[in-house]
Amino acid sequence: MNIDRAVMAFAGVMILVSVLLVHFHSAWWLLLTAFIGLNLLQASVTGFCPAAFVFRKIGVRGGGCAFR
Repeated sequence: MNIDRAVMAFAGVMILVSVLLVHFHSAWWLLLTAFIGLNLLQASVTGFCPAAFVFRKIGVRGGGCAFR
């Protein structure tokens, strides 16, 4: 798995977790969903993604073109 796919998979899992938390706990968890969306938007504009940085540090190989 390369960095791009790892970031997309992580974002997808976090959004699904936040949806479950909204359903079973509190609507305030929608703030997590909004944070994830804003982070994806800024990463698409700037090319910097904190999750990609962390994945690179733990050894996920490069190969994608989004986060170099």
